[in-house]
Amino acid sequence: MAMTIGIRGRGLIGGSFEKAFRRAGHAIVDLKGASPDEIGTCELVIVCLPPLLVEPWIREHADDFADGALVTDAAGVKGAIVPALEPLARAARWTYIGGHPMAGKEKSGYANADADLYRGASMILTPYAWTSPAQVERLKGILAEVGFARFVLTDPQHHDEMIAYTSQLAHAVSSAYVRDPLAASHLGFSAGSYQDMTRVATVDPDIWTDLFLSNREALGATLERLLARLGEYRDALARSDAPTLRRLLAEGRAAKEKAL
Repeated sequence: MAMTIGIRGRGLIGGSFEKAFRRAGHAIVDLKGASPDEIGTCELVIVCLPPLLVEPWIREHADDFADGALVTDAAGVKGAIVPALEPLARAARWTYIGGHPMAGKEKSGYANADADLYRGASMILTPYAWTSPAQVERLKGILAEVGFARFVLTDPQHHDEMIAYTSQLAHAVSSAYVRDPLAASHLGFSAGSYQDMTRVATVDPDIWTDLFLSNREALGATLERLLARLGEYRDALARSDAPTLRRLLAEGRAAKEKAL
């Protein structure tokens, strides 16, 4: 059944939601500068703003959401948003469930938005312990219409720990790796390994600065663990310690095979 869906933020993520939901037959309301009456027509609101702006925008428009509406977001951190909104959400006539689509591209902006971006992707949801399971299922059902194939329910802290490892750490390492002076001369010397390591270095610096700082504790801890592991390789090289290098490489191979 066709719904009215409001989207705040029409970059890559919000624009892709817009295009995918339009294709699925739903009416879309651009919530940038929307009136309270326009916001009140939306059965689902998706906030696709930078992390630091999500909680203030929801709080500002809390009285505008329709009774029974679902409100979610697409921010890459949840610990700085979900707990702050809990008192408001508990008393609301609408339901807020934190969200994070595990999909993206190297290029940002509405021009790169794609109706197929979420096809086969995972969607992470962070409902409160008291959130109605029926509302969670309702949101999952709507989101499945744009192609999400898997839904992961977790709490904000675990979400942020995992995203620090699976996403933010990879972006930090890629950015640091490609800043080496040798990168300027890589043509003719690089193949798949170089491309894999540098693919996510072309990030939007403003967005990713906000993401890193919003999740600084979890990302900092993950970085410290990585630096300690890299130190093992550095020290083994300094000692010309072949047995230790062989062991470290074997442990890395075993960890990868276990994670497949």
